[in-house]
Amino acid sequence: MELLAFALDFILHVDKHLESFVTSYGLWVYALLFLVIFVETGVVVMPFLPGDSLLFVVGAMCGVGLMSYPLSVGLLFAAATLGNQSNYAIGHYFGPRVFQWENSKFFNKNAFNQAHSFYEKYGGITIVAARFMPFMRTFAPFVAGVAKMTRAKFTLYDVTGGALWVGGIVTIGYFFGNIPFVKAHLDKIIWAMIFVPGLLVLLGALKARRKAAAT
Repeated sequence: MELLAFALDFILHVDKHLESFVTSYGLWVYALLFLVIFVETGVVVMPFLPGDSLLFVVGAMCGVGLMSYPLSVGLLFAAATLGNQSNYAIGHYFGPRVFQWENSKFFNKNAFNQAHSFYEKYGGITIVAARFMPFMRTFAPFVAGVAKMTRAKFTLYDVTGGALWVGGIVTIGYFFGNIPFVKAHLDKIIWAMIFVPGLLVLLGALKARRKAAAT
């Protein structure tokens, strides 16, 4: 329970924790940020780390000169891209072994082929859009690997999505993160960044399910 309380406090007050770390450890903050973003995007069991809010706060700190904007964007883009590549590789390697292929009653060859076909046709937009959705961005590259989406196509959309996600949110934080109203309501903004994308995904899934049931 103490670990959960600390994690929740870190997520909701990431600005204070990060500012304290910058003050105490200087350049080591970049290594910490690289690690957090890499793990959040690269390890399928770590979807709860504060990706969006962390990028926003980093941008705000760049805006007041506490951190370097180009260095932050470059390092975090590398972390996000490499994290997705790691997640894809894990899914690509371990996915079929978990199901033990055709010898397992849990493996459905037809469902696997359909998943592969879906990711070849629509996986690109899924990989890009998932970058902006907590939890989804952790699982999407893993599923792409399990579904055997081709590496070249995955890499193209991985790089595109990573650039839009990191560059976009850090830049928004850079220009708007230090506005008094934003700073005063940062905890509410962080909650919105966590739950609004998830709610949109849920509503989309329900709509698709109703549409499928009606046909």
